[in-house]
Amino acid sequence: MHTINRYTKLTLLLLSMTTMMSNVAIVTMLPHLKNHFTNVENIEFLSRLMITLPSLAIAILAPFIGHVVHKVGKYISAIIGLLLFGIAGSAGLYLQTMEELLFSRFLLGIAIGVLMIVTTALIGDYFKGETRHKYMGIQSLFISFGGVFFVIGGGYLSDIDWRYPFGIYLIGFLLLPFVMKFLEEKSADKNENEEPDLNTNIFKIYLLAFFLMLIFYILPTQMPFLIINQFGASGVLTGAIIATAFVSNGLGALSFSKLKQHFSFATIYIIGMLIVSIGFIFIGLVRDVHLFFITSSIMGFGGGILMTSVSAWMLSLVHHTKRVKSSGYLTSSLFLGQFFSPILSHPIVSYFGVQHFFIVIGVSLGSVISLVGLYSNFKGKN
Repeated sequence: MHTINRYTKLTLLLLSMTTMMSNVAIVTMLPHLKNHFTNVENIEFLSRLMITLPSLAIAILAPFIGHVVHKVGKYISAIIGLLLFGIAGSAGLYLQTMEELLFSRFLLGIAIGVLMIVTTALIGDYFKGETRHKYMGIQSLFISFGGVFFVIGGGYLSDIDWRYPFGIYLIGFLLLPFVMKFLEEKSADKNENEEPDLNTNIFKIYLLAFFLMLIFYILPTQMPFLIINQFGASGVLTGAIIATAFVSNGLGALSFSKLKQHFSFATIYIIGMLIVSIGFIFIGLVRDVHLFFITSSIMGFGGGILMTSVSAWMLSLVHHTKRVKSSGYLTSSLFLGQFFSPILSHPIVSYFGVQHFFIVIGVSLGSVISLVGLYSNFKGKN
């Protein structure tokens, strides 16, 4: 296996920053939309779709995008993805209607899907085994840094004007020279000793990835409404709280390679979900807005473990010739979970109220995961 250029490594990490968490750049702006679009019915629901519509685009199209990337090549795909990211993401600076805004978010989702598939597949090509686990932890850390940048920047700008957070997506144009100069088309070593496991049901990974994002994406889609509407916090404070979750997300990601030395992928998934459930319960018990910094950190740490685990789990099971396409299906599963998260949680939030909702979900999730863990442990001993 050839040694990867350090600038290529850095470029892959910078690309990672534009993927999973870039949706949340506008999250602190959402509560302000109802003041601008006063005549639009169901504006609170539609405002949440601003976050999750990109996820729907990815969920629907990621498998198809994976096939296209496989044909076109990762280098050209990365350039096209960044161009679309910058154009569609920043369109909210000037678009006038809610329909136009939602359409631009759908296009942004396509761009994110391309970039995520490219980076995941290239990491699979370049790294193996323990080295891959460590690099994927660093990749998740960079995704978390991206989340911090997008959320804090968006929070600061949303306090000035609701349109300004869309300007953050112009970063796509800044990253373009890095991709054009340092990213290279990389094919996996055809002689590498990685064979497909014919007994492995890869679809279980896709299902677990879907469930992960269904749960974890409650944080950016529900927390702003809790913190701003019920606690009266500013966009900056709200952005800082959510950004704290992304910082601890990175720490959780870095801890993955250590956990993997002692536990199986399945056990690590259970550990991560239990941590997230504890974070949910504590969010529901908060009475001082500043305590959200602690509760968000707990949730973020568990999410970082989980995010890195499902990607590494998938790459450990697929043959190198299937990485791009499998990355497409994994990406689809993750973002399908993102899209359905606010849709499925909306009636529960409406019934219990947003803060009690966190307690209900935390207790339910913790109970189910504990039962699964006990059953798996019992089954393993028999």
